[in-house]
Amino acid sequence: MVSGSGVCAKKVVVDARHHICEEICMSGGLVRQKMKYMRFLRKRMNTKPSHGPIHFRAPAKIFWRTVRGMIPHKTKRGAAALARLKAYEGIPSPYDKIKRMVIPDALKLQKGHKYCLLGRLSSEVGWNHYDTIRELEKKRKERAQVAYERKKQLNKLRVKAEKTAEEKLGSQLDILAP
Repeated sequence: MVSGSGVCAKKVVVDARHHICEEICMSGGLVRQKMKYMRFLRKRMNTKPSHGPIHFRAPAKIFWRTVRGMIPHKTKRGAAALARLKAYEGIPSPYDKIKRMVIPDALKLQKGHKYCLLGRLSSEVGWNHYDTIRELEKKRKERAQVAYERKKQLNKLRVKAEKTAEEKLGSQLDILAP
């Protein structure tokens, strides 16, 4: 269903992963994916729908359910792997300072092929927080840009200070170096 879910399912068995889910690409256009999801929403238990299949609307939960289907989650090993999987909408505060990685094996959609974003699909089928997450992500990116500019300036100052210290110390550096 979701591009790269299989790769993520394999990796989550080995170690913990954190995923940002509203930007996940799904192969196939938005209209087609929405029709498929609406068909899925119609599937429920006839006598007591609360017992039937649970239809998640949030992108993180949709991704989680997709990965759960690829893991033997009823075994101890599979349950432990599923417990290690962390899926989020947006980038929450402890992870916004950590370097983000991309899974190259999951980037298999070819140019020119139709695709849609999981966040957009979720907003079409009943998830109400798409605009909120986009606003929060925009603010986070602005803060990150300011922090990056400050870090670059501090780096320049550090290099300059090292250079001046090297010039001042001169021959003493040879004595101090092991």
